[in-house]
Amino acid sequence: MDKNDPRYGSFVQILREELVPAMGCTEPIALAYGAAKARDVLGCLPDKVKVEASGNIIKNVKSVVVPNTDGLKGIEAATAAGIVAGKSEKILEVISSVTDAEKAAIRKYMDGHEIKVLPAESDAIFDIIITLSAGTDCVKLRIKDYHTNIVYIEKNGHVLLDSGEITQAGAAQGLTDRSCMSVEAIVDFVETMDVDDVRELVERQVEYNYAIATEGMTNPWGANVGKVMKNHLGTDVQTRARYMAAAGSDARMSGCEMPVIIISGSGNQGITASVPVVEFARELGTDHDTMLRAVTLSDLLATHMKTGIGRLSAYCGAVCAGCAAGGAICWLNGGGIKEISDTLTNALATVSGMICDGAKPSCAAKISAAVGAGILGWSMTRDGQAFLGGDGIVGKSVENTIVNVGRLGRVGMRETDKTILRIMTDQPDPV
Repeated sequence: MDKNDPRYGSFVQILREELVPAMGCTEPIALAYGAAKARDVLGCLPDKVKVEASGNIIKNVKSVVVPNTDGLKGIEAATAAGIVAGKSEKILEVISSVTDAEKAAIRKYMDGHEIKVLPAESDAIFDIIITLSAGTDCVKLRIKDYHTNIVYIEKNGHVLLDSGEITQAGAAQGLTDRSCMSVEAIVDFVETMDVDDVRELVERQVEYNYAIATEGMTNPWGANVGKVMKNHLGTDVQTRARYMAAAGSDARMSGCEMPVIIISGSGNQGITASVPVVEFARELGTDHDTMLRAVTLSDLLATHMKTGIGRLSAYCGAVCAGCAAGGAICWLNGGGIKEISDTLTNALATVSGMICDGAKPSCAAKISAAVGAGILGWSMTRDGQAFLGGDGIVGKSVENTIVNVGRLGRVGMRETDKTILRIMTDQPDPV
């Protein structure tokens, strides 16, 4: 792909938008970011706090530890952390620098102030509305579509920001149009790109995400899925690829205060797309720049497969990242577009439909399963085996299959999403 091709610049920009650092699960961190920004506009600590959140935000914040809070969980904790100790200029690392005194202040603030949490009234999948009041002053702030997308700020009835509701085809508002993406175009880009155009982004991803995976294998975190796999399944490269990715999630879901580089707004997906590919590259003795190409391939494939589903849904995003890792592993082993396409098709046919029931320790096990499906998809391809169009959700081409998966996750699992949320919040099903 020539650098003058408009898709080349789009792919580089997409990577810039996707590969950003975050410390902690990104949904509570988005709440903390919004709360910190609203507090900045208010100019003081609020007396009253109201948070309106869409179902997927409630689901993903309920069971995950908010970093730098001494083990607190939930929307109230994430919001209080942002209000008391957040540094909004750090965006998704908003609570990465919290002192012991501030940790105590977060708990004290929660003890002395009601943080009212309500379901958002909009139909948006990703929606956070934070209202802070102090005396006669009031600030309202809204984050919509993705984690850093502040679309509305109002203070004392005066609108300071209103970016509207317009979205681009193939992308949420403010993001580069993803409709340029296809498996063929992504492979072409990765094989011909100037590595220096993505080097800083991808090297940081490899460094951060492998570091938290190592932490997950070194110390006790969550359900220790990574360690369990190593203890019982061995240490060959296929198993290492699975347990190292799982270990990164073990640590991250249980409050580890190390940053990760995210994909599709998710640290778990960022870990899943990168760590298994690094394991295989090291096993194969691949040179550094080829490893960076392979991780870039995985990142873009994961983004492509997730775009049709959306940032949040009942469809586990680790599936897309695990299948993408399988495609990149296939490429590292000499696979071309056909082999990569077959690998993705095989993998998607295997694990599509795995549910997302929020961020919590079991995400590590789901990551292991997703990476395993990616590796199985590649293994089938090596033996000349592939699921055929018309087999269930498998389409006539890999692009058709990706469209079908997007439809499944975005449309078909809407009621599943509602049922999961009712289960998690102990609400009865409607009669």
